[in-house]
Amino acid sequence: MLILLFALILTAVVAPLLIRWLGQLGFALLALVPAAGFGWVISLFFRGTFADGGALTADYPWMPEANLALTLRLDSLAALFSLIVLGGGALVLFYCWGYFDSNPVRLSKFAAEMVAFAAAMYGLVISDNLLLMYVFWEITSVLSFLLVGYYGERASSRRSAGQALMVTTLGGLAMLVGIILLGRQAGVWTFSAIADFDAFTQTPFILPAVVLILAGALSKSAIAPAHFWLPGAMAAPTPVSAFLHSAAMVKAGIYLVARLAPDFHVVAGWHLTVISAGVFTMLLGGWMALKQKDLKLILAYGTVSQLGFIMSVISIGSRDALQAGLALTFSHAIFKAALFMVVGAIDHSSGTRDIRHLSGLGRRQPLVAALAWISALSMAGVPPLVGFIAKESVLTAVMDEPLLVGMPRNLLMVGLVAGSILTMAYALFFLHGAFATKKLDHPSGGGISSAVEKMHHIGPSLWFSPALLTTLTVGLGLWVAPLDAIIEVHLDNVTPLAPDAKATHLALWHGFTIPLLLTAVIIAAGIFMFLQRDVVAKAQFDAPALGSANRAYDLVLDTLRRISWRITAETQRGSLTANVGVIFGVLILLPGIALLAGARTDVRMVLWDNPWQAVAAAISIAAALTAAVVANRLTAIVVVGVTGYANALIFALHGAPDLALTQALSETIVMVIFVLVMRKLPASADLKVNGQSNRLRAWLGAATGLTVTVVALFAMNARTATPISTVIPDLAEEIGHGANAVNVLLVDIRAWDTFGEISVLAIAATGVASLIFRNNSFTRESRRPVLRARGRRWLAAGIETEKAQNRSILVDIATRLLFPSMIALSLFFFFVGHNAPGGGFAGGLVAALALSLRYLAGGRAEFYETLPLDPGKVLAGGLLLSGLAAVLPMFDGNPPLSSYYWSWEDVPLIGYFSLPSALLFDAGVYVIVLGLTMHVLEALGAQLDREEDMRKQRARDRARSMAREAAHRRRQAKDANPAAPLPSAPRASHIATLDPTVNDTDGKETT
Repeated sequence: MLILLFALILTAVVAPLLIRWLGQLGFALLALVPAAGFGWVISLFFRGTFADGGALTADYPWMPEANLALTLRLDSLAALFSLIVLGGGALVLFYCWGYFDSNPVRLSKFAAEMVAFAAAMYGLVISDNLLLMYVFWEITSVLSFLLVGYYGERASSRRSAGQALMVTTLGGLAMLVGIILLGRQAGVWTFSAIADFDAFTQTPFILPAVVLILAGALSKSAIAPAHFWLPGAMAAPTPVSAFLHSAAMVKAGIYLVARLAPDFHVVAGWHLTVISAGVFTMLLGGWMALKQKDLKLILAYGTVSQLGFIMSVISIGSRDALQAGLALTFSHAIFKAALFMVVGAIDHSSGTRDIRHLSGLGRRQPLVAALAWISALSMAGVPPLVGFIAKESVLTAVMDEPLLVGMPRNLLMVGLVAGSILTMAYALFFLHGAFATKKLDHPSGGGISSAVEKMHHIGPSLWFSPALLTTLTVGLGLWVAPLDAIIEVHLDNVTPLAPDAKATHLALWHGFTIPLLLTAVIIAAGIFMFLQRDVVAKAQFDAPALGSANRAYDLVLDTLRRISWRITAETQRGSLTANVGVIFGVLILLPGIALLAGARTDVRMVLWDNPWQAVAAAISIAAALTAAVVANRLTAIVVVGVTGYANALIFALHGAPDLALTQALSETIVMVIFVLVMRKLPASADLKVNGQSNRLRAWLGAATGLTVTVVALFAMNARTATPISTVIPDLAEEIGHGANAVNVLLVDIRAWDTFGEISVLAIAATGVASLIFRNNSFTRESRRPVLRARGRRWLAAGIETEKAQNRSILVDIATRLLFPSMIALSLFFFFVGHNAPGGGFAGGLVAALALSLRYLAGGRAEFYETLPLDPGKVLAGGLLLSGLAAVLPMFDGNPPLSSYYWSWEDVPLIGYFSLPSALLFDAGVYVIVLGLTMHVLEALGAQLDREEDMRKQRARDRARSMAREAAHRRRQAKDANPAAPLPSAPRASHIATLDPTVNDTDGKETT
């Protein structure tokens, strides 16, 4: 079970490389992994793994106080939906081989996202922990957003992707609140615990919890009023529609309801909420399908209708209803995926999906037409196909349903019959629109439209997957026993029969029954409705009778956007000074009032423990006062940095060398970053401007410092419990086998916090680069670093540029000599950090300083030569290393981030040697810090330099152009009147005033 999950994840990782290497053929190889998983899961049914409630489980205890144990459980229901996910994923991936003609870069990302989606859906259905299931739930939403937005250059794709993400994520957030409410009130945090809990009707707030959970399930499965995102998602490539929007993603809500219905149907409001929404969605989707002109939209609204059909049946919760709902789920996944693939083949070969431009396709492509006819008739419930068996089982189950007595059962039956009539009608409408020969004006004649006349051949890679699904549709219709057997296994586990009860089975023939009569009525009425489609079209309004859900969505977004703008306009006036002043004002008032109003403890104050602390404090105070009055910006940066170094001295005096080292290194790299930013500003600031404002700022700063100091003073003296820091050294030695408590705390005891922090660092680095590069790409090609010198220079960059030629040879030599020493020191800090001051963060900072030194000495060319790697890939590599340290212990049956320790007594030439597993996590921290610095140097350094060079080059080009024009005018004037004096050429200062990017003689930009 877990191996299959990681196999899918690994396949997603290697998918881009495979597609770039083999092209579209790589999709066929990628399909082998989910296909193998499908075969393994189906074998579990016939080996009796799920009999008598059996399941494959994996439990990794983790953070029990937060109920975040990684509990996985592959039981009968999870296996059923795994078959849909894995089987559908394999066929759709194979279908991609023929669907895509070219191999752009984004196709490799698309392949990875498709396989990752299959992994996320598989993880969703095997998750026993509700919170873990929610994590996979949201991952599917994010991947759906990426897949729907495949054609990112199209506004329609971007809007559809954003709409799908917002709707499903909003439902997911509501579901998270419901999960937490259910867990807090009932004490159940796993699906298996829900099955063992029998007091839901007495649980407080159970109805709000259930409704919130249903909000997530119904929005994911496109149940009204959240139905509109699914037709919009048809902007995605057809393989996405065939997999996500017919077989997999939209089935997530069905899965959740099928999982909860046997236990939650006793909760008041369950049936009213789900069945009403399901029937309404079935009727709404069927009616909307009849007015579409795009083949994919017909199927999309048909999918909305079918999802409402399945949801209304499977939510009943009885044995027969579950059997019918699961049969309907399987049949829908089979025939709807096949229909979407057929439409994709039509679109791929003819270039259109518009039924007004398709005529004669059935005669031109008889094989594809036959596949579509069989699958569409199965959707309509025509015998002897599997769709007929599923629909007849639904009618039988609802007619005899003991949980719905009287009018609710009758109304449900009427709704299902009416919706089935619409299904028959839009199935014929789809077939006629796609394959019929229509009376249109065609230049080619013979009833064949120009699009069909010009369409190219549909190869086996396009028709094989829908042909296999269609064969399954026919095969399961004629021999439904395998499907009935695997569904029966689940039914026996969740709703066992009474001793004297007799099980019902799926079958093609049950005799002449009322459901069979209703099927005949449905088919006849649907055919009649299709034949009278012109009358039906007149009954449909141009504008939706109930209003447009898309317009309602836009109205909500516009309203929220206007509110946001108004709040922003009132609170964010565009003044950084005012914003910071508000923040500091709140910082002064709230803690100050709380301190004055609350109980205060006695304060014990000591002037110093060591006289050197007074020296460090005096240095820090003097530097802070100097920074407030100095006008030169570079000087201000330096003196602000001095306060940081003084703080590092205080850390060292308090016996925290690790913190002192980290503080000193961080202060140095921050000063470098500040210099990179400040160099684009004037060298000095006019402190006389806004003198009264400066006085207010001074008072605000003094009040803030005083408040923070007083609050910290009382907070430190208010401690009554023994601080945890007293046991940290012992825990570090016992758990992490390290003498450096700070490093062990960061990479072992509290490694999860550190992983979150380095993730924030990666996001911040990407954000900085995005702000500087704007809509330009900030990726660059990577190659193997080679430390070399060119020409007469000591550094790697050449002397082609004027800047390189003017470098100091002393600086070059010093940089070349210091760089390897600093790298060696960084590696030393990295390896000794577990037992001595250092660690991945300190080592990464030293390496970052070494890289910054190369940049400051030789510019961006030297920076690129020193480490020619894409910063984004470096960041990703760091996250991957730390992530591996979190995941690898799970393969040994331990919780994530469990640590290991190995030691050897007599290593040749070394002696005693030890190795903690936390070193892998620390390596990720090291790489993340280096990648962060590379991103900052690339954005604030190289990119700003590049833009400055471009501005200067444009100014020089304009100056040359003006000079040429002036010379041309002088020649013209000379030719016209040789005796007249020549007009003077424009002066350099005049040219400079024409372009604000050209510097004047004082080195200041002209404004």
